[in-house]
Amino acid sequence: MTHDLVALLSEYGLLLVFINVLVEQIGLPIPAIPTLVVAGALGASGQLSLVLVFLVAMLGCLLADSIWYAIGRRYGNGVMKTLCRISLTPDSCVSETQSRFERWGMNALVVAKFVPGLSLIAPPLAGATHIRISTFLFFNGIGAALWVAAGVGGGALFGRQVEYLIARAQDFGSRAIVVIVALFLAYAAYKWWERRRFYAKLRMARISVDELYRLMESGARPVVVDVRSPTALGMQPARIPGARHVPLNAMEQHVKDLPRDRDIVLYCTCPNESSAAHAAKRLMSHGFTRVRPLYGGLDAWVAAGYAVEVLQESAIATDQNIETMQT
Repeated sequence: MTHDLVALLSEYGLLLVFINVLVEQIGLPIPAIPTLVVAGALGASGQLSLVLVFLVAMLGCLLADSIWYAIGRRYGNGVMKTLCRISLTPDSCVSETQSRFERWGMNALVVAKFVPGLSLIAPPLAGATHIRISTFLFFNGIGAALWVAAGVGGGALFGRQVEYLIARAQDFGSRAIVVIVALFLAYAAYKWWERRRFYAKLRMARISVDELYRLMESGARPVVVDVRSPTALGMQPARIPGARHVPLNAMEQHVKDLPRDRDIVLYCTCPNESSAAHAAKRLMSHGFTRVRPLYGGLDAWVAAGYAVEVLQESAIATDQNIETMQT
């Protein structure tokens, strides 16, 4: 490692660690693990304090997560919808995060930073579901400590190898920067293409809220299915009158209960009706032909001024027992 690079990292290393961790946890695509690894290597060689590196990384991590927790608590499900719209991994966004919370409980916060798509969504989701701040800080703190320790510890353990790689990168000068930028752009382009492919797979005919309302008023008796997770239902405790609640991950178990001679309309509250479209695809694979997602989902239904059923907490708690559909 050259003298200039060592001097730069030694002098500003703690600040760089704090800023990098903070901006990554805020949501910018600037990976912090490489910085933690380099800082760990410098700590192992005595050029930085490993304890201080760990503490400033934890500070940046917990500060960003606490901000997202507060935003989630203030704005509820709306902030998750916004994050999912801009996410490069929409297929592992809000609905998948909610499912993990339901399966893992608070342990989801412990592993969140190691799971793509979960790290950014977990803190605001914890706030939106009104998890107590003390509980959030405890479990999220454990997860943050493990994540920081993995990066810093890895750098300390393989310090010589890290220093060698940095020295080689320094030898290449500006060419190394060009390669790094090119790799980052290639990754972003791939994720963008993956996002486009994901939505292309879900492209199908939708039904508008006005069409659904007219269908219901005509006496056609369409089967309206709410595919939101129980967590999403709790954050927005309302549904289209008469809707049956079958979460997306339980759709396969209820195929036999759905009629094939009636229109089936599925809705959710996620961007681009992705969960509803996923559910529709699954039903189509079982031979259903009269299946359509509701364009705009529940939000469009509410915005159009149509009536909703407001669910009480007791109804939400037992709603999973109402998933058995009788035609």
